[in-house]
Amino acid sequence: MYDLLIIGGGAAGFFTAINCAEEHPKLKIAILEKNKEVLQKVRISGGGRCNLTNATFTPAELVRNYPRGHKELLSPFHRFMCGDVMAWFEAHGVALKIEEDGRVFPASNTSETIVNCFLQQLKTNDIDLFTGQNVKEITFYEGVWRVATATATFTSRNLVITTGSNPKMWQLLEGLGHSIVPPVPSLFTFQTPIMWVKELQGIAVTAEVSLLDTNRKPLKINETAPLLFTHKGFSGPAILRASAWGARLLAELNYQCVLAINFTANTGTSLSFNSTFEALQHFKQQNGRKSVASYPLYDLPKRLWLALLAAVCIPTQTLWAELNKQQQKDLALALSHTEVPIDGKATFKDEFVTAGGVKLSEVNFKSYESKLHKGLYLAGEVLDIDAITGGFNFQNAWTGGYIIAQSIT
Repeated sequence: MYDLLIIGGGAAGFFTAINCAEEHPKLKIAILEKNKEVLQKVRISGGGRCNLTNATFTPAELVRNYPRGHKELLSPFHRFMCGDVMAWFEAHGVALKIEEDGRVFPASNTSETIVNCFLQQLKTNDIDLFTGQNVKEITFYEGVWRVATATATFTSRNLVITTGSNPKMWQLLEGLGHSIVPPVPSLFTFQTPIMWVKELQGIAVTAEVSLLDTNRKPLKINETAPLLFTHKGFSGPAILRASAWGARLLAELNYQCVLAINFTANTGTSLSFNSTFEALQHFKQQNGRKSVASYPLYDLPKRLWLALLAAVCIPTQTLWAELNKQQQKDLALALSHTEVPIDGKATFKDEFVTAGGVKLSEVNFKSYESKLHKGLYLAGEVLDIDAITGGFNFQNAWTGGYIIAQSIT
C-alpha cells in the first residue's frame, strides 16, 4: 500500500513525486511508467537541450501563452511559476541559462542534466519506480485506489495521473466518470503545394501571418514572429503559435486554409498595403537608376526578394524607374499580403502536443484534485491544457506537480 501512486513517468510525474517526498518525507511514493525508459519527452525537448521554462515573470503575461487553460492557470501561476521553477532546479544542482528569446535551458546544453537530476532525487527520497507497467484497470473502493497492470496490482490512498496525451488513460478516466475533450494536434508545421515556397527552404524572416479559410474569410488568428521556409512549406515560431491557437479550428477545416504573410514586419513594424505602396514610390524616386533585383527592401533575404519579384512578373533586370504603377501595386501586395494555400500539416520535429484531455471544469485548480473523486489528482497534458513553444508546456507540468505536492496529506 502506497500513500501516493503516480501513473506516468514524465515531467509532471517526476516533479510531483519529488516535491511530495520533500514536503512529506514519511509518505511512501511510487511512479508507474508503461515504457522501459522514463522522461522521454524531457530528453527530446528543445532539440535535446530541454527548454524547461521561460523567463516570463508575471502570471497575467504567462497565461497568454496557453490557448487552452489560460483562465484556469492564472491562480496556480500565482503560487508557482517560472521564477520558482528556476530557483527549484538551481537549488537541486542544475545551473540554468536564459537565451535572448526568453527560453530557459540547463547551462550544460543537454537534457540529460535534467534527467539525471530527477533520477538522483528519486534515489535520495526513496521513491519507487516501476517501468514496463501498462495500466489496464483503475478502481476505487473504501478510500483505496487499486491500479492493475499487465503484471502487478498496486494500491494507494492517493492517485496522480500524469500520462500526457494517452488515449488508453483517457478511456480509463472516462470509465471513472470524467469527460474527455476530444484531442486534436497542436504545434505543427504547414504544408503547401506551391513550389516557389519549397525552393526557399532554410530562409527565415520575421513576418506577420494570419489565417483565412479557403473562401478567404479571416479566422482571427494572427502572429508576428520568425517564419521559416521548409522543403514542405512553413515552420518557425509564427507557424507553431498559429497552429496552437488554431488547433481545433484547423482540425475542423481538415488543415485546408490560406496563409497570408506580411513580409514588411521583417524590419520591426508591419505596414499596410497603402503604406507599402507609398514606400515603394519613394524608393523609386530616390533610386530610379538602380536595379530592382539588387536592392531587396525590408532587409529581406535576396532569394526571397527575387522569388517575390518573379511572383509578380517583374524581370530581374528592371530598373526602379521603369516600374509602372500596376507593377508597384503588385509588388506592394506581394510584400504586405502574400497568400499561400495550405493543404496539410506535419508534426514539429519529435515533439507532439495535443489540444484536448480531461475537461477543466472537472478539476479543482487549487489542488489539481478531481472534483469527481477524492484522492485523484491530474496534472500535465492529461488535462485539456496546452501551450505554444518556449518552455510553457513544461511550466504547466511543474506547476501542477508542485501544487499537488502541497495538497497531498
